[in-house]
Amino acid sequence: MTRVVERTDDGRFVVVDGRRWRTADPALPEDVRERLLHHLGVGRSGVRTARSAGDDAAVAAARARVQLAKTGLGERGTAWWEQSDAERRDRWETALRHLDG
Repeated sequence: MTRVVERTDDGRFVVVDGRRWRTADPALPEDVRERLLHHLGVGRSGVRTARSAGDDAAVAAARARVQLAKTGLGERGTAWWEQSDAERRDRWETALRHLDG
């Protein structure tokens, strides 16, 4: 199955199969983006593993990790284009502090 992926003209969203998704903050330094994407992947993997094991507490913890990583990326929470540079930096630094801790 081929998915059609388009970007909106303003670059704030991608459209996948007709559904709009917020893009990651383009101001993220590459090393920060890589760390957040790593945490996102670990969280998603954790959700799958915990669900197959029937471990509701682990599913909740893994989903919280996914949420925090997506917030750090700017895909959830206050829209990155509505934040000042300092607020954007604080968003990803706070997310990484919690994820790395």
